[in-house]
Amino acid sequence: MSLIHEFERSGNLLFRYRGQIPVVFFLLAAPVVLLSDHSLFQGAPALVLTLVAVAVSLGGAFIRAYTIGTTPAGTSGRNTQQQVAEALNSTGIYSVVRHPLYLGNYLMWAGLLLFTGHFWFILVISLVYWLYYERIMFAEERFLEGKYGQAYVDWSLSAPAFFPRLNGFRKPSIPFSLKSAFRREYSGWLATAIGFAFIDILRTRSVSGAWEWQRTSVLVMVAFALLALVLRTLKHKTRVLHEAGRS
Repeated sequence: MSLIHEFERSGNLLFRYRGQIPVVFFLLAAPVVLLSDHSLFQGAPALVLTLVAVAVSLGGAFIRAYTIGTTPAGTSGRNTQQQVAEALNSTGIYSVVRHPLYLGNYLMWAGLLLFTGHFWFILVISLVYWLYYERIMFAEERFLEGKYGQAYVDWSLSAPAFFPRLNGFRKPSIPFSLKSAFRREYSGWLATAIGFAFIDILRTRSVSGAWEWQRTSVLVMVAFALLALVLRTLKHKTRVLHEAGRS
């Protein structure tokens, strides 16, 4: 099998499991946090670290929400079994970057990694993330090029794959929909809140030697869990969050 086809095959395989495999990488944070010295991350440094980490993750969540909220049905989906693209989306955020959802994912991850307080861990997981998602992006782009031909090639020459360009933004073809973001992103928001609470509890255990559950991070996690429950109920039991022409 040629290397290009091997990359495409492995990318399609990773695409199907892209929601599960990252959990394995995230669990690696447990021993890193528990077995590390956190004496340098107490008081003001800890507060600064927390604020920066949360800001980075919120930035990723905003990118994902904006992407989801400004793309029509048939694009930017959560399908896991096969590639699907009923239209080539090259407006809105897709006019400045080809894979905004994966950029958003990375920033949400990066915030959690920053929260561990170990910059070497950020570098290692970032490298793993790039190797992992590079195959997925490769497979997606092979699919799009095969389906849309020159139109895809022209778009790929103007929009970077992962790091957005700072000019050339084109207004999205449909207006932003907060309903779409609520309907499709609540699980990611909850997962991020769980991640921060998970790391916070482990770091507190490492410093104090005790499990402390009365933490702000736990309260935030519970709030997001309740929000996710409400949004999931509205999504599956009502039509409140549904809109025509949206996935």
